[in-house]
Amino acid sequence: MSVLPRFTPSRLALAWLVCSPLLQANDDAIEHIQVNATRSSAPVSTVPATITVITQEQIASQLAFTQDISAILGNLLPGFSPSRQKLTSAGETLRGREPLYMIDGVPQSNPLRNGSRDGKTIDPAMIERIEVIRGANAIQGMGASGGIINIVTKSAAENRHQLSAGFTTPTAGGSDSQSYKASYLHSYQQQGFAVVAGVSASDTGMYRDGNGDLIGVDGTQGDTMDSRSIDVFVKARQQLSGHESLQLMVNHFKLRGNGNYVQIPGNVTTGTPATSERGDTEGMAPQNKVTTATLDYQHQAVLGGSLSWQLFLQDFAALYGGGRFAVFQDPALGENFYDQSQNKSTKYGSRLTWFKPNLALSGLDLSTGADWLQDETYQELALSGRNWVPQAEFTNLAPFAQLRYSALQNFTFSLGGRYEYGKLKVDDFTTLAAYDSTFVEGGEPDFNELLSNAGVVWQFHPEVRLYVSYSEGFSMPDVGRVLRDISTPGLSVDSFLTLQPVLSDNLELGIEFSFDNWQLRASAYRSDSDLGMRLQADADGIYSVMREKTEIDGIEAEGQYYFGTDSQIGFSYARTHGQFDNDGDGRTETDLGGVNIAPERLNLYWQQLWLPQLSSRLQANILFSHTLNTGEQFDGYTTLDFSSSYDSAYGRWTLGIENLTDKQYFTYYAQSTPANGRYFAGIGRTLNLSWSHSF
Repeated sequence: MSVLPRFTPSRLALAWLVCSPLLQANDDAIEHIQVNATRSSAPVSTVPATITVITQEQIASQLAFTQDISAILGNLLPGFSPSRQKLTSAGETLRGREPLYMIDGVPQSNPLRNGSRDGKTIDPAMIERIEVIRGANAIQGMGASGGIINIVTKSAAENRHQLSAGFTTPTAGGSDSQSYKASYLHSYQQQGFAVVAGVSASDTGMYRDGNGDLIGVDGTQGDTMDSRSIDVFVKARQQLSGHESLQLMVNHFKLRGNGNYVQIPGNVTTGTPATSERGDTEGMAPQNKVTTATLDYQHQAVLGGSLSWQLFLQDFAALYGGGRFAVFQDPALGENFYDQSQNKSTKYGSRLTWFKPNLALSGLDLSTGADWLQDETYQELALSGRNWVPQAEFTNLAPFAQLRYSALQNFTFSLGGRYEYGKLKVDDFTTLAAYDSTFVEGGEPDFNELLSNAGVVWQFHPEVRLYVSYSEGFSMPDVGRVLRDISTPGLSVDSFLTLQPVLSDNLELGIEFSFDNWQLRASAYRSDSDLGMRLQADADGIYSVMREKTEIDGIEAEGQYYFGTDSQIGFSYARTHGQFDNDGDGRTETDLGGVNIAPERLNLYWQQLWLPQLSSRLQANILFSHTLNTGEQFDGYTTLDFSSSYDSAYGRWTLGIENLTDKQYFTYYAQSTPANGRYFAGIGRTLNLSWSHSF
């Protein structure tokens, strides 16, 4: 399956001739940022992968339009799926596979029972930058089949206070659609001690579409509208000596729906979107409740290298909306029983890394260490106390070693390996009555795999570099979906092929240009899995796991051009294509749908500094239409966003307008997986006025 023949000359020309936000910070600035996700001190330019660092300034530019981290990623990263504009992130992929979300290196994803809430575990006010490594790799281990999205929290830079407040309303009006947000952070430094602490709170109203109608609330998966959230954050660092330091970080995030609105289903056939009306939600409103904590020890002089050791904990609970679904029924509970599910996961572990430059000979660097993860996950039916998914315990141990050789002029070579050992433990359990109360014998299947990677970077011109890499990825399938669906007697946990890990082989070729006033980079990639994972919905809209051969390939391009120091334009373009083996003949022939693959996409922007105090940004998000051989059809759409900021003596004032033209459209997910209850229109024109001040 070839990458390039799928791209028409006109689209390739469009991708290369228009210019975009490659990152507001240029490559030289990024070179001096310590990218924690790479787990080494190597310059970014020597890593044979596509690495993006979304800076604090870039995040601020997108917060003028949205508080949705998924939307921010989609606006700045080619290859990332359009946001669902909901609490769930189901169907939001990076390069056609699910990325591993992390906060300061702590995994937020829950592979044992993927409830698709891992992108909603922190408030943007607490984020300093976002590091993204695109494509599968084994640097961070389990779950990084689509890449790594590492959210780095705020750090204490100087003694100061930071205040911000915001107000959002659609131009269609309506007091029920107004949103409010405020945050406060304080940082303090003195004699080797530094601390930053803060709190943010938001009250989000209802969203309206381009026609001014209320958008349908997702009462099952959960919604960010008609909700309240709070985030409490602290990070303290103590310098123990000239070489040693200790740091503690704790972040507690909670988002809960108000439950004041109920959905009126739409009609896919007539093109009528789902809407909402005032009403009381039965049961408890959906919510996320997540606590992430780390303890980091660093020593810069251990056997001639630097040592870092992190202990971490994540406590995660995601409550979903309820219903009288057939799967929830049990004769012992009466007829038409209402229930709702909740995923609970506790993860704790350790990440040990030692980096040694000039190992044995000049130019040879070594990064080595070991990761340990303990994950305990189950899914309960919260109102009846039944377990839909039995408690599963997963233990993962992974030593790794990565070599980098840069003594040969203009070349950098990388070679590494990671040994993954995983053990899944599930006790005997009985499935729900809807699955005939089937008894399943527990078991302790284990897996081991040696993952390798290799790459080379060629700096064949001071402003041009070329890289090629091969890497193997490892992730667990959604164990919970597999276990809860068992209805055949006499089976045991040890007997399921569907519980085997997802292994992927990944190839990437990239090139980067960086001249005085313009930058451009492009990459082509391919990712294959002999036993991949695909989700398929049943009649109730509940997904099952399908294990099939999958092949995904794509191309990305992005660039920017500077008109002096006051003006710049840019673009980012991506197209991803994927197929799976539907008939079991060993060849892929059926297109992967929108729940797996992002649409062809072009993002454009123009940023202008009019006065030292006045700046503006205009951006366009263009999603191209497509028709797949499964019959799935997507009608593309284009939205425009505009913002302007003014710096005064009393802080920065920003006015952002999301969906400037008030475009009426159906979201990508609504079109790709059409169902009356989730046929959601996108957000219409919305004004966002915010103020921030540091002192």
